[in-house]
Amino acid sequence: MPKEGYKLSVTPTLITVTASQPNGFFYGVQTIYQLLPPAVYGKELKKKADWSVPAVEIEDAPRFVHRGLMLDVCRHYAPIEYIYKFIDLLAMNKMNVFHWHLTDDQGWRIEIKRYPELTAVGSIRKATVVRKEWGTYDGTPYGGFYTQDEIRDVVNYAAERFITVIPEIEMPGHSEEVLAVYPHLSCAGKPHVYDDFCIGNDATFEFLENVLEEVMELFPSEYIHVGGDEATKKGWPTCPKCRARMQREGLKDVDELQSYLIHRIERFLNAHGRRLLGWDEILDGGLAPGATVMSWRGTEGGLKAIRAGQQAVFVPGEFCYLDYTQDAPFTQPVSYTHLTL
Repeated sequence: MPKEGYKLSVTPTLITVTASQPNGFFYGVQTIYQLLPPAVYGKELKKKADWSVPAVEIEDAPRFVHRGLMLDVCRHYAPIEYIYKFIDLLAMNKMNVFHWHLTDDQGWRIEIKRYPELTAVGSIRKATVVRKEWGTYDGTPYGGFYTQDEIRDVVNYAAERFITVIPEIEMPGHSEEVLAVYPHLSCAGKPHVYDDFCIGNDATFEFLENVLEEVMELFPSEYIHVGGDEATKKGWPTCPKCRARMQREGLKDVDELQSYLIHRIERFLNAHGRRLLGWDEILDGGLAPGATVMSWRGTEGGLKAIRAGQQAVFVPGEFCYLDYTQDAPFTQPVSYTHLTL
């Protein structure tokens, strides 16, 4: 049978699960849970007969190798107890990837021993948007982060349920929380001007590699997600260090400058036995040779990667993002967009 496949047979006297791999058996058991009546999970369970499941013959195997869900804990910090609940729900639905979005402009959520200021300062924002009109804030500091011990426990908990945790460490954009703490890594040399790293600065790569070394110690996943999306690139054209880097490396524009960073970080990850995963903007300026594209701006980015002989994960926003308004906007809490799915 396929690696994650199983067969489930339920007769009046016997339930049999057959599989060729442990995760196949695990998914067969999840299906048995799904066949149980809802009363099993509530206080109203009173009789042994309530535990019956229908007689079925099921042969099942996943269509996709990568079946995951991303949780953004930067915009909205999730307590560690919720993380475990989230993993349980992934397991129940036979998903095998927990994509943990751990860094962004609104907060750095992972403890890095070498840079304690990332969580002491960078994990806390001054206020939160409270109305649908962007720019209206509540004035209350907000934040939180996960210790390395907590992360190790989460990774082990997920692995017991055949779920791989893939961390996302954003670069070069979506990094204002880092630059607020270490402004010398910004083209401006001061915080809250740009949210992109200065790619011309060698200190940027020293910082990123030091962070990734600790990340890789915590996460055994084959892939490390490096973001790569929505870099504004505003400071790079006039930054002396970036211009010097472009001249030395023969880079014709800022897209190729971003591509330089992605290629360099990919080589670093490869040297540590890992692979790079990034949003489809990593295609801009030339795709790194072994990178996998996560296509969120529609499907074209993923198709382009496949045509180039590389792998892709398709997560087109119009179908896969849940941060849209779910009903008439005036009846809903603040969301990413007023558009409805």
